[in-house]
Amino acid sequence: MDRAAGAAIFDVDGTLTDTNHLHVVAWWEAFRQAGHTVPMPDIHRAVGLGSEDLIERLLGRDRDRDQDSAISSAHTVLYGTYFDRLPAFAGAGDLLRTLAGRGWQVVLATSASGPELAALRRAVDADEAIRDTASSDDVDEGKPSPEPVELALELAGTDASRGVFVGDTVWDMEAASRAGVRAVALLSGGIPRADLEAAGADAVFRDAADLLAHLDDSPFGREQG
Repeated sequence: MDRAAGAAIFDVDGTLTDTNHLHVVAWWEAFRQAGHTVPMPDIHRAVGLGSEDLIERLLGRDRDRDQDSAISSAHTVLYGTYFDRLPAFAGAGDLLRTLAGRGWQVVLATSASGPELAALRRAVDADEAIRDTASSDDVDEGKPSPEPVELALELAGTDASRGVFVGDTVWDMEAASRAGVRAVALLSGGIPRADLEAAGADAVFRDAADLLAHLDDSPFGREQG
């Protein structure tokens, strides 16, 4: 189905790279160092939020906010120890290259930035297919705010009616829904199908390779509005 298409917007952690549980462990240790015991399942469900929102969700609004910067910095340092070996999901790079070859403008929308984003892009190894990136440095509010998706649409030079967002968390699905683009969920981040559908997923696939194998039966293979 080689024709001019719209914006193919991708989350990265848990969607293109198998990194959600690395984030869980890094956040768990960062909280532990600050004197907090936070269950890993709770951290897992919060992955995908920006650092400030994640800390507030897990520690509450009445927390000692003076700790926030130290906790976030500890997570950054701990997660950084994995940068030289971050794993991409099978088919992730091929998925981006295939979409770009079909005329889609591929844009990443991620809370990662700086060296972390660079490490993730190296893992995916498909820079030739990526038009641009909307990172946490580029927006005032991260997902579930629609701002990262809206910026990605702007970078792709198209509107919401011609956008598809692929992610793995409820925050991704909510951001896509609020931005007015179709939402594709992948189960590779470990979030249940029912939760993703309740948050607005229009289609659900096992992982990047599964989406690639069924591309013509996905929102990427259907006529744009």
